Amino acid sequence: MGRAFEYRKARKFKRWGQMSKTFTKIGKEIAMAVKSGGPDPHANGRLRAVIQNAKAANMPKDNVERAIKKASSKEQEDYKEITYEGYGPHGIAIVIETATDNHNRTVANIRSYFNKLGGSLGTQGMLDFMFDRKCVFRIPAEGIDIEELEFELIDVGGDEVDLDEEANELVIYGEFTAFGAIQKFLEEKGYDIRQAEFERVPNDTKELSEEEAAEVDKLIERIEEDDDVQSVYHNMR
Repeated sequence: MGRAFEYRKARKFKRWGQMSKTFTKIGKEIAMAVKSGGPDPHANGRLRAVIQNAKAANMPKDNVERAIKKASSKEQEDYKEITYEGYGPHGIAIVIETATDNHNRTVANIRSYFNKLGGSLGTQGMLDFMFDRKCVFRIPAEGIDIEELEFELIDVGGDEVDLDEEANELVIYGEFTAFGAIQKFLEEKGYDIRQAEFERVPNDTKELSEEEAAEVDKLIERIEEDDDVQSVYHNMR
């Protein structure tokens, strides 16, 4: 198994949380996708990917259609994608991706979580060297030759394919900038894309004791509860 896949499997917190919060996150992603590329999923690859993720999360089709319609209207909030970085307890690096319509509120909240739970908020970009940005796709594994697929993906920016035996899915990793090319390749080949997203994979991980890890988990869980937070990444093993 590859480093990215093992990291993904070992993460100790839930990125999506309860269903209502999941739908809220997807709704924001739809809004940002529509604002950047229009409401037609056939012409907007980012929107197609979000719709695929909504389906994987069992988000009702009516909810998705309403979100797209709202995103095309004047009543839609203007969300900005902002990344925050800092260190949690015991020197664990934490990167937080948010979608917010009020930067001042979001940064104040994130800073308070770090301050109250033994961490410190840093400056944007300070942890770039510690994480690789990857695009990630999941497709059904049945009937696919992994080595052949991996070879074909090289030309479009893919760099790793792993098997998730529990889900019977192939997890495809590629360079961050290769998202569109890989998505197009998979669609043209007729593969069922069950999920498409971005990951920040740590170059190195840090092992903590059970008690120390619990302190970090407490901070991460508090951050994830914030409505403006979309994803959280860390380098705790």
